[in-house]
Amino acid sequence: MTDTAVQAAIIIERTYRATPEELWALWTTKAGFESWWGPEGFRVEVYALEPREGGVLEYDMIADAPEAIAAMKEMGQPISHGTRGIYSEFRPHQRLMLVHTIDFVPNSPVYDSVIEVGFAPAADGHARMIVTLHPHLDPHWTKMSVEGFTSQLAKLDRRFGWTEKRD
Repeated sequence: MTDTAVQAAIIIERTYRATPEELWALWTTKAGFESWWGPEGFRVEVYALEPREGGVLEYDMIADAPEAIAAMKEMGQPISHGTRGIYSEFRPHQRLMLVHTIDFVPNSPVYDSVIEVGFAPAADGHARMIVTLHPHLDPHWTKMSVEGFTSQLAKLDRRFGWTEKRD
């Protein structure tokens, strides 16, 4: 495995036709999170979401499209996986940090994966969302994480229409 210090964090920015409050709700409410989280072909069912610093986030990531189900089976992975995390930083409508427990990587110890998100007003009543994806222990899983996150952002791109995309 590769030391995470060797890998750079990935920063993804979007400016949407939405308010910071609308974007914030996507990360901090059950309905919001379930409406977009997960790559294309996947959905989530949230079981616990405590929107506060130290608050728990628990959900199942579920492959629900035939091609996603087939891909998971081909990789020897279950089509549904329970996921746990906490909000380690929580500044309403401005910034949050979500720390997921990664316990599904073969031949790897359990470790944390960190996602930082900043929200800011932009021109014309739009809002910027700046996401920092921290590297996983193995570059392969970092790549998979970035691909999955970019895929799920496509759901927001269609929903809000992005006015500026940087990644």
